[in-house]
Amino acid sequence: MSNSVLVIEDEQEVREMLSFSLSRSGFNVWEAASAEEALRRLDGPLPNLVIIDWMLPGMNGVDLARRLRRDEHTASLPMIMLTARGEQADKLKSFDSGVDDYITKPFSPRELVARMRALLRRSGAPEDGVLKSGPLRLDLNAHKLSVDGKAVKIGPTEFRLLELFMRNPNRAFGRGQLLDRVWGRSIYVEERTVDVHVLRLRKTLKPYGLDKLVQTVRGLGYRFSSD
Repeated sequence: MSNSVLVIEDEQEVREMLSFSLSRSGFNVWEAASAEEALRRLDGPLPNLVIIDWMLPGMNGVDLARRLRRDEHTASLPMIMLTARGEQADKLKSFDSGVDDYITKPFSPRELVARMRALLRRSGAPEDGVLKSGPLRLDLNAHKLSVDGKAVKIGPTEFRLLELFMRNPNRAFGRGQLLDRVWGRSIYVEERTVDVHVLRLRKTLKPYGLDKLVQTVRGLGYRFSSD
């Protein structure tokens, strides 16, 4: 389960088939039966990839993809459109909505997995579930941190912070962005909470001389620099 995927599909049989196939291929599968349910799921920590069925009840998949691309919280999410509509005009409309790939039904689960892995590679997500930076090794499957092969104790929130930082090296995050990505937009906590957990993360890394990897960006927030 090296990477998580949100499957947004209203047909239960198709959703269950996708969940079974993707789980067997090593993905951690989240499910949503509608765009509205998906938006609630995406208010918190994000999956690594989203599969969207075009013909959803209420808000359709094209409108959902456009909404996700306009929202800063989800703008960079890799997305695949899954649909029975295979005309060129439909494909163009789908890509115009902001999705990264398009697969028509009926489809081969093996092809879908291959396309997902290719998209994840392009987006920088690790296929083996391990993020690395110098001596740091963050195992997303086992939820463990190690430095030069030695296990390091780390709290769950600090783990999620470090995961976000290591997935986005040298990117500056504001405190509000960190709250959205790590705690979720549906949970209210004060921005100074971010400072507390960044301090704890630095204390975790300090015995190994790695605390300076988490840098303060004056007037904004923080970034992780592997340089």
